[in-house]
Order: sequence, then structure tokens, then C-alpha cells
Amino acid sequence: MPHTLFIADLHLSTTEPAITAGFLAFLRRDALHADALYILGDLFEAWIGDDDPTPLHAQVAAALNDLHQHGVPCYFIHGNRDFLLGNRFAAAAGMTLLPEEQVLELYGQRVLIMHGDTLCTDDEAYQQFRRRVHQRWLQKLFLALPLSLRQKIAARMRADSRQANSGKSLTIMDVNDNAVYQAMSRQRVHCLIHGHTHRPAVHQFDIDGQRAERLVLGAWHEEGSMVRLDATGATLITFPF
Repeated sequence: MPHTLFIADLHLSTTEPAITAGFLAFLRRDALHADALYILGDLFEAWIGDDDPTPLHAQVAAALNDLHQHGVPCYFIHGNRDFLLGNRFAAAAGMTLLPEEQVLELYGQRVLIMHGDTLCTDDEAYQQFRRRVHQRWLQKLFLALPLSLRQKIAARMRADSRQANSGKSLTIMDVNDNAVYQAMSRQRVHCLIHGHTHRPAVHQFDIDGQRAERLVLGAWHEEGSMVRLDATGATLITFPF
């Protein structure tokens, strides 16, 4: 049956080779047979510029480009970890960059996809940080810095983020129900797929008297997570690496 796959929050890094191996196997085993693959952010643990020569990046780009060469298009929405991923890497990967919110019309269904961090409106400190680092002038300034300096800044920011999150409640770091309702109502959809929170689940509720659902992708820690969308609907699936 024709279908499309969605994944998020792989957080690929050189320190987690098992996750990388699992992702490469997923591309060959599952994605190769899909109509399209959508990556909803945080493909990488960190991204400090398309000029970073880390071999992992070239390996992933080559694998995604091979998927593209086999006729399976790949689309990418930036996450909070890899929001600086740019056109140079996308071109090498044969991947199309999408805006932070995208509505798809597939198999007779209208679906909203996003990374999910914009829905966590109770975390005011993070939202302020997000608005600051998404300023284009600041991003251009950062990317103009020497690579070694960018690496140090990124490492410091990750450490600060871990420390800040350790003091936050799980409720604050989850999505806000009203933000979900507003986003889905604004886009006129009854199905939302996102990642970011690392809390895989299928939430069912009503919007204006109609059944709606929100599918949350899991992070790739010890197993893979994907959503499969076909003519029968959307299904959240976990699988071993």
C-alpha cells in the first residue's frame, strides 16, 4: 500500500554509532519502499554549519542522496538542535528544506507536521532563547566565526541547556494543549505529527466537535520510531535498530 514515513529526534553524533547504523539500515529497509520520507528535526545532535567536515555528516548526506536517487524524496524541518542546517548540506543529501510548519495533503488526508518545540509555550525561557537564536543576523554572525570557536560555543550552549532543563518540570517542557489547538485550528487540520518532546504517544481529542489526533514521534535512543501514513490513517511504530 502506498505510504509516507515520518521520523524525528535521531540526534546523530559520532558518540552514538549504533543509532547511526540503525538509521542507515532504516533508509535501506523501510524508507526505500515509501513514497516519501519526512525528517521532523533533530536529525543531528548539534549543527554548527554546513562547513563542518565531520565524516558522519558526509556519510548521512550520501545515504540520503542514495534514497533520493532511488526515487524517494526526502523533506526536512529544522529542529532545535540542527536549526542551522543549510542549503549546502540539503543539496548534498538531495533533501528539500521545509518551513517550521507544513501542511500535507496525502491519501485524502490533511496533516500538519512540525518539529514541535514551538508548541512548548509553557517553557517561557526556552521560547525566549528560540526567538533570539532564530534571528537571521545572529545566525550569519555565528556562521562567520572560525569553526573551532563555533564548536566551543555549541558545547557550552549544550551544557547550559542540560543544566537548565534539569531544573524544569516535565509538564513545562511538554506541549501546551491550547498551543496545539490553535495550531491545528489555524491550519484547518485534524491530524498533527511532531517530535521534540521525546514522549511517543498518540493523543486523541476533539476539535470543534470533530475527532482529531496528535502523534508524537519518539527519540532514537535504544530503538527507532516512525509514523507511517497511508490511506487508512497514521500509525506510530517502534522498531529495533
